[in-house]
Amino acid sequence: MEKLEKFALAGVIGWPVMHSRSPLMHNYWMEQQGIKGAYLPLAVKPGKVPEALRALPKLGFAGCNVTIPHKLVAKQTVDEVDEAAANIGAISCVVVREDKSLYGTNNDWIGFLRNLEQAHPLFNLSGLQATVIGAGGGARAVCYGLIKAGIKKILIVNRTTAHAEIIRKVFGDVISVGSWEQRSKALEGADIVVNATCLGMVGMEEHDLSIEALNSEAVLYDIIYTPRKTSLVRRASERQNRTCTGLGMLLYQGPVAWKYWFGIEPQVTTELHEILAQDLEAEYDK
Repeated sequence: MEKLEKFALAGVIGWPVMHSRSPLMHNYWMEQQGIKGAYLPLAVKPGKVPEALRALPKLGFAGCNVTIPHKLVAKQTVDEVDEAAANIGAISCVVVREDKSLYGTNNDWIGFLRNLEQAHPLFNLSGLQATVIGAGGGARAVCYGLIKAGIKKILIVNRTTAHAEIIRKVFGDVISVGSWEQRSKALEGADIVVNATCLGMVGMEEHDLSIEALNSEAVLYDIIYTPRKTSLVRRASERQNRTCTGLGMLLYQGPVAWKYWFGIEPQVTTELHEILAQDLEAEYDK
């Protein structure tokens, strides 16, 4: 591996941002790769995102990750976006190119798929049916990933049906929309169910989704990672269903950003997974 000739600098912008585990993860990779650098949490207030992103080249940043609530405005700020970001409607990663222009992409869908593949390597999405709970940016990334993996049908249920209809218009007939009132019934026939809402997250209301209709062979995937195991994941595990958590999704989107920024694709090690899991458990899990 060629050593980087300059200080490797990247970060994550959000508001708030100090709760993010991205610095812990990326700085682990700095040490793993034996390079001099730093990954910083950058607290950027709403309204200041364009100014902050335009400052990245001048400050020597290779790029940054983008988290809530800046993913949409960041997409509108960069000079170019890729096909994934255009379809998902938001970016999760900004790349400073050699000419100092800003390139936006979305790695969340890759993290979603790689986490599923790592956790359940024999589970093939091709030709299957999915139910996605939620219709925000996370849900759009999940749907994009599912479609890329060859899913046959996706049923979206969301409190605001109009938001789900927007996703259907973007991705076409593979998407159907169900009512929020029928969310528990919407699990029937699904091979994979994905919670892409904030329900069940630390500080938010609990998920009241009944999983009695969940097929015994289905996978329950919750993209939340605070707490590391949500009540939804715990309930599915008690029923002996296979599960996936948001921690793996966070981990597996990271190497893609590194490839863009530094030309290096670091490994998601068992050690790194445990470091983040223990950090989350110490703060959130009781």
